[in-house]
Amino acid sequence: MANSFRRLRGHKDTATCCVASHEKPGLVVTAGEDGCVCLFDMRCKEVIYTMEVGENPISSLCFKPGNEDILYVAAGMEIKSFDISMLTSWKAVKTFACNAEEINQVACNSKASFLGATDDGGEVKIVDIRQNSIFKTLRNVHTSICSTVQFIPWRPYEVITGGLDSKLVLWDFSKGRPLKVVDYGMSQVGNSNAPGQCLNPAFVHSVAVPEVDMLDKTGKMCVVGRGDGVVDVMAIEPEPAPAKTKTSGKKSQVKSGTASTANDSWSRMSIYLDEAVGGHSAAVSCVTISSFGEKGKFIISGGNDKSVKVWNVDCMKTSSSSDILHLNIDLTKKVNWLCTTPCDTDNLVVCDTSKVVKVYSIS
Repeated sequence: MANSFRRLRGHKDTATCCVASHEKPGLVVTAGEDGCVCLFDMRCKEVIYTMEVGENPISSLCFKPGNEDILYVAAGMEIKSFDISMLTSWKAVKTFACNAEEINQVACNSKASFLGATDDGGEVKIVDIRQNSIFKTLRNVHTSICSTVQFIPWRPYEVITGGLDSKLVLWDFSKGRPLKVVDYGMSQVGNSNAPGQCLNPAFVHSVAVPEVDMLDKTGKMCVVGRGDGVVDVMAIEPEPAPAKTKTSGKKSQVKSGTASTANDSWSRMSIYLDEAVGGHSAAVSCVTISSFGEKGKFIISGGNDKSVKVWNVDCMKTSSSSDILHLNIDLTKKVNWLCTTPCDTDNLVVCDTSKVVKVYSIS
């Protein structure tokens, strides 16, 4: 449960994002509109280090998998990498200036070879970290701000993005082309609102995918935080191809409820966590998958309704709707970002629209 929380103080303006180390349990890094990065050790009461990155608000953070001394910081149109083991002289190790518009999120793939950066122009830049150069630009699909990006850990050249055009896109970034596109703005899937709704449109604000060591618990899924308040849990893997009949050699008809197109193969396998099961009453701004305890046990979402929801993945598999919502946390501010730590306590970090970061203990 989460009856109380601790406060992390260090920012002079709104805390925009956070990331927790998996290699160094207890280390949490936050960033804000003040252009500063703050390092916290959950064993200590105060911030252990604050660094001024620049004048621009910081929009996103991520560690380099396999070497979490390296931290990537996105601010404005640049991504800077820092070595946090050198706290006395924090200077950027590398700077990637590949995006032509402001960056909304940066993510690193599990092999630590590529960065993905989404921007206000609707483009996704895939950066080759080792060559310090653009590997691919993904464009001509998102028609508005591209807000979120995550690499698929079990597929080396695939990445998933979402945007304020209400599109969710799975890409083969080695070829620079989309594999699947879901347009929430053209469908009523998962809610009762009309297509092309003007009030609380189904913008894609946040996407989360499980790490490889969570797959036994979660399966190969994708979690989508939407502007209409829905948390959409969908299978990434396509439906198996229909079996051929022995008599004709032709494909058998698709059974009711299964998918016949690329778009349907996502939408029809979705679980929609909405107000009917205790979900959000306003836009879902961030989603994540728990890394504490039994990894992948919970999906956690935060929204503009000033609440955080903790969802039980096991109950989704058994269709036990009464137990799907494990915990609701009421806040006083809208949620900007969430992350989890691998610790038994102090394992949920919440950045809201204040300058104070909250840390809860979830069990």
